[in-house]
Amino acid sequence: MSLFSAVADFLKPTPPLDANVARALDRVAELVDPMLKHTAGFEKHLAGPVQHALGYCDGLVAHLPGPIDINRHAFANDPLVHALFATADDIDQMLGRSQAIRDFLSEPCSWESDHFYAMFAARRQQKKQLGMEQQGDVIRNDVPQLVLYFSGQTLIEPNCQLENTLRGLRCKALESLLHTFHSHVELLRHERDGLRADAVVERTHLSGLGLRGTTGSPAYAMGTRHLAELSEKLQQNAEALMPEHLIAALAEYLQAPEPALHLTPVTITVDRLGIVRDDANADLSAHTLNFPELTARDRRLHLAMLARIRRDEAVEAVEMVRDQQHRFMLI
Repeated sequence: MSLFSAVADFLKPTPPLDANVARALDRVAELVDPMLKHTAGFEKHLAGPVQHALGYCDGLVAHLPGPIDINRHAFANDPLVHALFATADDIDQMLGRSQAIRDFLSEPCSWESDHFYAMFAARRQQKKQLGMEQQGDVIRNDVPQLVLYFSGQTLIEPNCQLENTLRGLRCKALESLLHTFHSHVELLRHERDGLRADAVVERTHLSGLGLRGTTGSPAYAMGTRHLAELSEKLQQNAEALMPEHLIAALAEYLQAPEPALHLTPVTITVDRLGIVRDDANADLSAHTLNFPELTARDRRLHLAMLARIRRDEAVEAVEMVRDQQHRFMLI
């Protein structure tokens, strides 16, 4: 490349940011630290990592299974839906008590279709119990059993258009990553405040020893070393919280978001009572369930999949729960 070409390339204006990346950078400033946006090199250093994180979130949402129908008919016929709820009535309770569903049904857009989509999430639980079990021709009591059940069933991002639900989930995935990094920043700040308080206490202690004329004592030497260690840790903490260092750490984090947000496939065989079985062929009522579990910022595992819900069933469930709550208040 000639010198003239090199200079011409250097003088070319920086191409505008992709609209999605620009919006994501605004969310970075909003959710992590507003001061970052005013730091030199904010867009330059974060545009690439943010774009990578957006692609990762797109792939994550694309790997969600479904949508599956969640209703009373599915509870009776779909082994997975049957395992997700203790009874068919629990489906109505989930729909009726969900604030996200109530808000969605109050919007005019909820009338666009007779059904809507959402991400279904629930926490997998297991408990041990002693129960009855047929072994050959003999029915035995007090047989150790492991029971699978789910709790915290919820629906996220309901919308009549599946693509709108997926778009909302992609945004929430990025926000989850940013909230995780923000928690890291808050931890650094909490540690800084603690170090400052400890340093003040140690200085006060040393001042007291100095006033008593014991600067040559072992206690004074130990306190001096401790204060030096606190000062060094405080300096390291302060450097880590500098905007340019935060940007560098955030860029590295967004380039490798998998530890903070990922899906893990789960395969488990259960019978109609939720008892875990080793072999589906050994029990005609047993089925092998396959689903992914999502690890997000709270580190708790949640089964995650796309669901399809009939609008009229959701409306009926909301009205039923409202009536129950009204009756309870009257009582």
